[in-house]
Amino acid sequence: MKAVLSPCPGRVIAMSEVPDPVFAEEIVGPGVAIEPAPGRTTVVSPIAGKVLKVHPHAFVVLGDGVGLLVHLGINTVRLEGEGFEVLVEQGSDVAAGDPMITWDPATVTGEGISTVIPIVLMDRPKGSVSSERIGSDVATGEVLFTA
Repeated sequence: MKAVLSPCPGRVIAMSEVPDPVFAEEIVGPGVAIEPAPGRTTVVSPIAGKVLKVHPHAFVVLGDGVGLLVHLGINTVRLEGEGFEVLVEQGSDVAAGDPMITWDPATVTGEGISTVIPIVLMDRPKGSVSSERIGSDVATGEVLFTA
């Protein structure tokens, strides 16, 4: 079992509460989401592994057969990178806790845009992730769930 750490501070919510049906219905995969704490923050890698994909608003890390997607907000692709600072290169190896992207959720606004951050365990069955942290606040680096 691999511990999946919180990529940022905030309040943990169930995936079903994410305001996007693709995430809420676990079509991409199961996981949890975080309502980020206010203020500029650096989002870190929740696991050690290789950065498979990095976009200004999202990244995928693969480590020990575990693929993890961290998506900074909902519909944030519409911002075309504005407000996000990518700190890592695609293809690089990262440790859990390494800085990935800096952003300020307060600056991410627009119609249909949410700052909720889904943390998705890719290629796993719907309902296969549970977390005792749902409904509680977490700090960066605290365990969210195990994969």
